[in-house]
Amino acid sequence: MIKTVLFDMDGVLVNSEPLHHQVSKIQFQNLKIDVSDALFSTFTGNSNKMIYQKLKERFDLRAEVTDLVIEKNRLFIEAFNADDNHHLISGVKDLIIDLHQKGMQLIVASSSEMEIIDAIFERFGLNEYFSHKVSGADFPESKPNPALFLKAVELSGHNKSECIVIEDSFNGIKAAKAAGIYCIAYKATEVNTQDQSQADEIIHDFADLNFEKISHIIAKL
Repeated sequence: MIKTVLFDMDGVLVNSEPLHHQVSKIQFQNLKIDVSDALFSTFTGNSNKMIYQKLKERFDLRAEVTDLVIEKNRLFIEAFNADDNHHLISGVKDLIIDLHQKGMQLIVASSSEMEIIDAIFERFGLNEYFSHKVSGADFPESKPNPALFLKAVELSGHNKSECIVIEDSFNGIKAAKAAGIYCIAYKATEVNTQDQSQADEIIHDFADLNFEKISHIIAKL
């Protein structure tokens, strides 16, 4: 029986990927580098630290990775706080409340830095539902490396067979499967850049999930 759900954040709880892309483009312009949309899409699910390490090597950037990440987060939080039009993905909070009320443990495992996670959780009132928040910035490598999800499982106090992951990105799904955890992919109708074929199942609407369905998933390792 499933006891813990590990949620990705960007693209699963909130459609923040367009804002990440928007502020990244501003930063890329400031750095005078040309990062194509195709290249950027391959970064989805990676931590900022990994993204900027790749960009530093590719474009021979002089700035330190830490400084590049700090500036990216500053731009993101500034834009996020200035725009009231951001909302949770339709149906996900109803699912969160349903799971929480019925005793399911919830953990967020996101590649974003904790300051980004905290900003989103504060705005949308999510803290009361989640027992732990795990940031990919705290690990040497980010998704598709499975370390983030393995740490979340450790914090849950349960076995991997008692956990599932809800993800959207190719890198996140790959990380979940590398960790040996059952993975449900959420596919937004407007997003077609991510290969989700490695997921155990794909949903298009969070109304398709509830406590009864999730708790009875048989996670075969």
